[in-house]
This record gives sequence, C-alpha cells and structure tokens, in this order.
Amino acid sequence: MTESVALVIGEALIDIVIRDGRVTGEHVGGSPLNVAVGLGRLGRAVSFLTSIGADDYGRRIVSHLEASGVGLAEGSVSLAKTATARATLDENGSATYRFDIEWRPRPGVVAAPLVVHTGSIAAVLEPGCDEVVAVIDRHAPESTVTFDPNLRPQLIEDPEVARARIESLVSRADVVKASDEDLRFLYPGTAPEDIAAQWLSSGPSIVSVTLGGQGSFAVCRAGTVRIPARPATVVDTVGAGDAFMSGLIDALWDHGLLGSDNRKSLRDIEVGALRSSLESAALSSALTVSRPGADLPYRATRDAHSTVE
Repeated sequence: MTESVALVIGEALIDIVIRDGRVTGEHVGGSPLNVAVGLGRLGRAVSFLTSIGADDYGRRIVSHLEASGVGLAEGSVSLAKTATARATLDENGSATYRFDIEWRPRPGVVAAPLVVHTGSIAAVLEPGCDEVVAVIDRHAPESTVTFDPNLRPQLIEDPEVARARIESLVSRADVVKASDEDLRFLYPGTAPEDIAAQWLSSGPSIVSVTLGGQGSFAVCRAGTVRIPARPATVVDTVGAGDAFMSGLIDALWDHGLLGSDNRKSLRDIEVGALRSSLESAALSSALTVSRPGADLPYRATRDAHSTVE
C-alpha cells in the first residue's frame, strides 16, 4: 500500500569549514539530507535512508533531522564513523572540498512511499550506489521517483562510469532536476536544452534544469517552461539546488501528481501546472540563498512570501 510519505535516500555528513588554516565551523550537510529537511519543513512526512555512524557526528545529524520533522529510516546507522567534508576556503570564499566518506546503507523493508528521491554522492559512490538502484527498483511500481545528480566531481574517478550510472537513474525516474554545472561536466559542449530533451525521451515525465542567476527551465510532453530567477539578496548559494528540488516535489504533491495512481497525470502535466511548480521551487531556492548555509524554508515562511513579487 502506498503511503503519503517521502522516502529520501542519500548521504549525510558534517561539513568542516577551514579558513586561514583553522576550523571556523562545522555544519550538518549532504544534498539528499537537505532535500529531506526541506520537505519536512514544508510539512511533509519524510523518512530518510542514509549511512552514518553511532558517534557524536551521527547523533548531531539525527537531531538536525528530528528538528525538521524527518525520521531516520531503518538501516541508516551502518558505519564505524560518520562522513565528513573538509571545505577549505580561499581569500575569495571559494571552497575546495576533501571528503572522508563511506556509503553503505542497509535498508529495511518499508511500505511503498508516495515518492522516492535520491541523488548526489549516493548515486555514484560504490558500494552503496548499487543498493540505491535496488531500492528504487523495489518502489518504482508504486511510487514516483525523483532524482537530482548534484555531482561531486572530487569523488568521481571515472566520468564514463558515473555518466552511465546517472543515465540509468534518469531512465528510472519520473522527475529529474539537474544544474547546468552538472550537465557541463557530464556532456561538455552540449546545450542544456538538448540534454533535457534527450533525458525526457529516455523515460521521465519532467526534466528541470537550474541555471543559477538565469533562472530555470523544464521540459515535459506538453512543451517547455522557462522562468527567471526570483529576486533575492544572495548571502550564499549553499543548499539552493536542494531547496529547488524539495520545492518542486512539494508543488507536484500539492497538484496531486505523485504516486502510481497519478503517473499518467504526471506524464500529461500541462505547462500551467509545470510553471506554477517551477515558481514554487524557485521561491524556496530564493529564500534559502538569502540566509547563510543550507537553511531551507518552513512552509509558513514560504507561504508568507508566495504572493510577494
């Protein structure tokens, strides 16, 4: 039986920020974790399947999830230690990352969720990436599958292998979101619009591409929708894409387009519903970039801004 819950699968870690040779902060991070938190803060029921240790960092991650109404899925405490990413900032504030991560989720048996989301490191890092595909295949007949590759090139040893894994997940997904940076890494010299069309033909109902300050676009059977970025005072862009992803899932949820019973409706989505979904996603992203760190908005905050031009 399909339940009205989102299952999010992916990495959770601690970002250790280093500037001028010293640690200046430690923050809970991970792209799929941010999507789970974003959905939880929008009032959705969320179960998060990850791979952490039973250590101080792991307990900090669990507390962060619980504060946003997100539950930890069975099989998530599966490592000797929780992953970290050391972000060394240069004089301009640009970060260079060094990861210390294992990805070995041990998923239990759960009822079919309404939507399953995955992406980023979890999609390409062995051995856990194979388990991700197994979970997706288990739930795909009854659940909407969403995917955001959100690449971490530092962890990709063989781009050809990574591309094949990503294309395999794209073909399994109903909704795909990618950044233009992701697409440039995967397909150098190819226009994002051409890649989106190619991906759409491989199986998804919607392929959305974020373009940073240039906004976003999405393609579906009914056509293409393009929207500008919502105006915002940018503090930093950490979590912007994850906020967009959680906002897009939430909007499609509001439209009643998730779950196996609504698969045909999702495939036949009209451009008006797609446009409003992108606008909702863009608002979540704009609110996130206006605050430091991956501080995704709660529903009350987003609703308060939804009518502000």
